[in-house]
Amino acid sequence: METWARERTRFIFDPIANSIGKLGISPNALTVMSLLLNLVAAVLIAKSYIFWGGMLMAFVAMPLDVLDGTLARALNQETKFGAFLDSVLDRFSEAAICLGLIALFVQSQDTWAIFGCSLAMFGSVMVSYTRARAEGLGIECRVGILTRLMRVVVMAIGLIGNVVVFAIWTLAILSLFTSIQRIAHVYQATRTQE
Repeated sequence: METWARERTRFIFDPIANSIGKLGISPNALTVMSLLLNLVAAVLIAKSYIFWGGMLMAFVAMPLDVLDGTLARALNQETKFGAFLDSVLDRFSEAAICLGLIALFVQSQDTWAIFGCSLAMFGSVMVSYTRARAEGLGIECRVGILTRLMRVVVMAIGLIGNVVVFAIWTLAILSLFTSIQRIAHVYQATRTQE
């Protein structure tokens, strides 16, 4: 899904990345800026500015997260550390948004929403961890229904469309399902290798 989306949006992001490259901004700087903007979005959400937090996350922070990789490819600066930093800060960004929502729901004492946010955050980490662990074993593991892009899209729809509790539970359930899909994939892959 992410590769498909990247190919369909190259005509937008490639020229922007080339312009940013001429300014001397590094891909890693964009990665860090994306995280900082997600932290601001999380604070806005915690302060009940859910719509504006969603807009900032979806239309400023997320495009920067796409642009960092595009810029790295345009400048021929793809590095292992850059890929590592991008992955790690993506997890921080997702956790920040979930923590912003938890802070919001603590104020309204919505126990089920808090539990849903916690489960969504845990599920997101498990989706990433199962892939990282599989790849550490030399097994390609991009299977599953809920990629990073889909998690961001679902969260953005929830925040901007004022259906945040529905989005949270969707993320919680589908991220755990995706983790199970990846476990099954690795199980099958290891059985054929042994």
